[in-house]
Amino acid sequence: MDLIFSPEQDELRRTVRAFLTETSPETEVRRLMVSATGYDRDAWTRMGAQLGLQGLAVPEEYGGGGGGAVETGIVLEEMGRALLCAPYLATGVMAVRAVLASGDEGAARELLPGIACGVTVATLAFQEPGRGWEPSARDVTVRRSGGRLLLHGVKDLVLDGCAADLVLVTAAGEEGTGLYAVAGDAEGMTRTGLDALDPTRRLARLEFEGTPALPVGAPGAGTAIVAQTLDHAAVALAAECVGGAQRMMETAVEHAKTRVQFGRPIGAFQAVKHACADMYIDVESARATAHHAMWTAAGPGPDAVADPRAAAALAKSCCADAFMRVATETIQVLGGIGVTWEHPAHLYFRRAKSSQLLFGDTDHHRESLVARLEAAATG
Repeated sequence: MDLIFSPEQDELRRTVRAFLTETSPETEVRRLMVSATGYDRDAWTRMGAQLGLQGLAVPEEYGGGGGGAVETGIVLEEMGRALLCAPYLATGVMAVRAVLASGDEGAARELLPGIACGVTVATLAFQEPGRGWEPSARDVTVRRSGGRLLLHGVKDLVLDGCAADLVLVTAAGEEGTGLYAVAGDAEGMTRTGLDALDPTRRLARLEFEGTPALPVGAPGAGTAIVAQTLDHAAVALAAECVGGAQRMMETAVEHAKTRVQFGRPIGAFQAVKHACADMYIDVESARATAHHAMWTAAGPGPDAVADPRAAAALAKSCCADAFMRVATETIQVLGGIGVTWEHPAHLYFRRAKSSQLLFGDTDHHRESLVARLEAAATG
């Protein structure tokens, strides 16, 4: 496995960073996190029409760029660095991957072109109240009535659920858990925004009362589709965590160089030196782990750790924890200013904590990793 970016991938990073420097400065992040939609529609459209970011992982035959997990990870790393407020993880990663994992050619041709060009905001609704992050549906059911499939039940903690034009919903039917497509303006669907620790990442509760839906993929295949989608989402989230941790480390180091106490920069004090060194180790370890998972998702290797699901679990647990430690240590280095509303450190701290919990906490992913490694050792 050659963990070296190509010139095209390096150019992708430079292009995305330049775009985000323009469209996602701190002032814009603060404006969007209290706005009605949580993102800027014009910037979102430009991302699709000019840069093709939403369609990066969409095959070319459906109007996308034909990229993979590596290219998507590069984009998420830069978005994490800029703390971008946009439904990219829900749309460009989860929804795209769910449609592709379904193997439904008709659904792909119908749904993916709109996502690829930046017209459609999409999300995946699979979590149910009190059920954790398990991919199987129990409380949301699908029934046939009058020639239509109708959904009943509640989905919780849906990423960008209020903004989505397309919602992919798991529901329990006679043949098991299936995946279904619901239009954002469908009758019988009520969307409620949730108060969350991280104001830059929107969550919603969706209630279905006889909501019409169309099947995506084979009946009963929903659990497998969501499980595969969550592995890819975990890798993307790990890359996002690396970007945020990198930005926080840079903030701490810059402050340590310029903040003077007792006649010299605080970076000259041993305790601060050690803190910055620990942050560097965390960031580089997380980066290596995330990049390994990105390449593994793009093309599995022969060894046990190169199993895509094991690599995804390792990356999610390692990178989310590293981001949390770096964000916490940065606030310590910053001192009093680090806990004020005016400084952006608390926004990255909130994103770090939400990332630790999203798609399952650290314990969940470490248990998954151990199970995969044990299976590989005994198999």
